[in-house]
Amino acid sequence: MKDIIIREIVLPSAVRAFTLPDEQGDYNVYINSSLSDEQRKKSFQHELMHISRDDFYKRDMTAAEIEAQF
Repeated sequence: MKDIIIREIVLPSAVRAFTLPDEQGDYNVYINSSLSDEQRKKSFQHELMHISRDDFYKRDMTAAEIEAQF
């Protein structure tokens, strides 16, 4: 489907957001609810970049290597 579902949840302070694709092809974006409005917006934009670049399917790179590209 490729829908984007945004969920605000309590996360450890070191985690701003993360995204998990599901079996239906949708992207579930989890954003730390303790962030400011501006930080939540920036974190969502960051996750959208991962989605647009298909980072979730890059099996030849670690998460740290993908993040280093930003």
